[in-house]
This record gives sequence, structure tokens and C-alpha cells, in this order.
Amino acid sequence: MDATLDGVRIAYHDRGRRHGTALLLIHGFPLNHRMWAPQLVALSPDVRVIAPDLRGFGRSEVTPGPLTMEQHADDLAALLDHLAVERAVVAGLSMGGYIAFAFWRRHRERVQALILLDTRAEPDSPQAKANRDTAAAKVRQAGSAAIAGEMLPRLLAPASLSNRRIADRALTMMAEQPVEGVAGALAGLRDRADSRPTLPTITVPTLVLVGEHDALAPPADAAAMTAAIPGARLIVVPRAGHLSTLENPRAVNGTMRDFLREIAPR
Repeated sequence: MDATLDGVRIAYHDRGRRHGTALLLIHGFPLNHRMWAPQLVALSPDVRVIAPDLRGFGRSEVTPGPLTMEQHADDLAALLDHLAVERAVVAGLSMGGYIAFAFWRRHRERVQALILLDTRAEPDSPQAKANRDTAAAKVRQAGSAAIAGEMLPRLLAPASLSNRRIADRALTMMAEQPVEGVAGALAGLRDRADSRPTLPTITVPTLVLVGEHDALAPPADAAAMTAAIPGARLIVVPRAGHLSTLENPRAVNGTMRDFLREIAPR
């Protein structure tokens, strides 16, 4: 399915129950809604699951960058309007978590709860900003596949990297993303806001998940982030790196399902 929101075409999948809890899944970089495939299958019998391709990714329209976290958050609020969803549980992995923070700052009345997976609140360091610019130049010169291979070992736990089914799935997804979408997203990631001041303002139930082998947003950082969010809960996902939803979907699905049942309106 797709919808034209403020003149931009956004593709999305919408599965599950039309009454009760709605779960909005925000994918990471440089991926699309297919990173949530195990969750779409496992969670849709219990809740309504909405998984969009962000602007610039998958089947959604590519627009000139930078593709900012705030722009993505506004696109998602417009998608909820289109689907007549008043409030949703907002779940984001990595870049999706950065967008979830922006969504909370701009549209907190639409947030029933938050699920933050393999993400962090800190902005990029000066070196990380420079690395984003280098990666964007490489993508424009050689295509998305040029950085996909470089990123893969940092995204997956060692056991996942040696599992060709998981590794090939992640690599193919990254390599297929539009060049200008990836470059525009890199600029948006480079310029994103510091979300650390946002953490104490979060007043909805919050679940933090992190892969035990996540090298990009490690468990120690996830623990510090969890401690800064009032009442938040931390779960470490075994046998997973930065892409926990693909690496250990059984553990992620079970934890998310339990959380969704706990916060469901009585």
C-alpha cells in the first residue's frame, strides 16, 4: 500500500487487528520495512502493525536531502492521520530510534508507549560526522552496495555474520536502497539533535531492547539511556548484534508481545 502525504508518496504495510493497540515500526539505516518481517508476522494477530518505508527508502519516494529525523517524524504523523490512528506504540531501531525521539518531541500526544531497539540518544561526534560525509560521497560514486559490505560486520553479531541466511538478507536489503535516499539519510543522521535532554521528558511506558553483542549501541549505553527515562525497562537480547529483530526474532517478538499486552487498554 502507499499514500501521498503532503505531496510525498510513502509506502507502508498495515496488518492485523483494526481495534485496540496500533504498533508503528520505524526501520533503521540503510534498510526498509522488510527488517521488521518477523515482527509483522508474529505480532499482527494481537495488534495492528504498521511498517512504513521511510522517505528515501524501499518503495517510498526519494526527495532531496538532508532527510532529517524531524521530517521523518512528521511523515509518520501524517501516515497515522491517513490511517485514522489517534495514538500508537512507536518502535524504532537505530535510526528509527532517533526518529522515535523526534516523534516524541513533536507529536507526543500521539504516543501510547515507546520501544527503543539498538539505538542511542547521543549525537554524532565530529569524527562520526566526517565519516557520514565520506560514506555519502562513496554511495554517490559507487552505489549503495559500496557501503553495505563495509557496514555488515558492524551490524551483526559474529554468529549472525556467519549465518548466510541472516547476513545475505541484511546485505541485500541495504544494497537495494536508493542512492539519493541513502546519501540524504546520512546527512540527516549527521545533523540529528542530541536526544539526551529528551529522555527525562518521556512519560509513557518505555521498553529498551539491545543486542548483547551490539557494537554500535552497546548494552552499557542502553543501560545508561534506560536509567534516564522514568520507569523504562531494559532487556538484553541474547545472540544478537545491532539488527536484533533479524538476528533473534523469537526473543524480540516475545519481549515485544509481553510489553504490548501489559500496556493494552483494559
